Amino acid sequence: MLCYVILFAIAWAIGWFLRDRQTISRLSDKHVFITGCDTGFGNLLARRLNKKGFQVLAGCLTEKGANDLQKACPTGLKTTLLNVTNPDSIRKAVEWVKAEVGDRGLYGLVNNAGVANPIGPTEWMTLGDYRKVMEVNTFGTIGVTLAFLPLVKQTQGRIVNMASVLGRLSANGGGYCVSKYAVEAFSDSLRRDLQHFGVKVCIIEPGFFKTAVTDLDSIEHSLRQLWDQMPPETKKSYGDVYYQKYMKVQRLIMNFICDTDISKVPKCIEHALQAVYPRTRYSPGWDAKLVWLPASYMPAFIVDAVLALVLPKPAQRVH
Repeated sequence: MLCYVILFAIAWAIGWFLRDRQTISRLSDKHVFITGCDTGFGNLLARRLNKKGFQVLAGCLTEKGANDLQKACPTGLKTTLLNVTNPDSIRKAVEWVKAEVGDRGLYGLVNNAGVANPIGPTEWMTLGDYRKVMEVNTFGTIGVTLAFLPLVKQTQGRIVNMASVLGRLSANGGGYCVSKYAVEAFSDSLRRDLQHFGVKVCIIEPGFFKTAVTDLDSIEHSLRQLWDQMPPETKKSYGDVYYQKYMKVQRLIMNFICDTDISKVPKCIEHALQAVYPRTRYSPGWDAKLVWLPASYMPAFIVDAVLALVLPKPAQRVH
């Protein structure tokens, strides 16, 4: 009996491996629109897809980002300006893409644009801080997706949404984790709704990588602003020592965890776009696989206890 079980497991593994490696053809006929291509994952993805032969349409927030990318990829790639928080900017991008793709429609939409700051203890935030992050990460993703849906349905194409492994486990306060939880939920409902039209929806859940989002100078500057604007009574309840220790812990975690090989994320997106049978979720990064995903399945009291050990204690905490 055991032999049959082993043989079945081996056959299943081989079948899954072969199925996972099947890819689509005629990439040069397929247009892919990517948001957030100024730097980081989006910029590298645009370059890689361009080399593979896709017709890449890259949305950049700044003129410098658009010009630099266009110079790096003079053929097979075109750029446009896009602010995902601005409905008029999204509308103009849709019209531009329509003119580029013509009757062929849009094969792939990659919602990559995102921000992280401000992040930190929840009580340090204002409602505006949450809105700032969610406008880009959540409502930007939703707004762009809804605007481009008719073009993607036309080709029975792919939508790839950038979430985060912190969309499964909320490790810090601020809008980042909240926004990525929302992207996960939106993507799941979108996938179930669009399967009837032949459109596939994939979710990318990266761990920590060295990009502009995890830049320590930017994070520390944001934390300093939060600390300085806090009401005196709230600041007193945490204490100056807490603030200094929190900065130190943040620095240690980022230096230890952040993966320098950011190509792991674009590689997953490439698979989501090229595979005949793309996966529902991709979790690039060693920390995503070995730390955050396992922790997300643990009882909450265990995760709470571990984070309580790692993070500093406020001055006026209850003993």
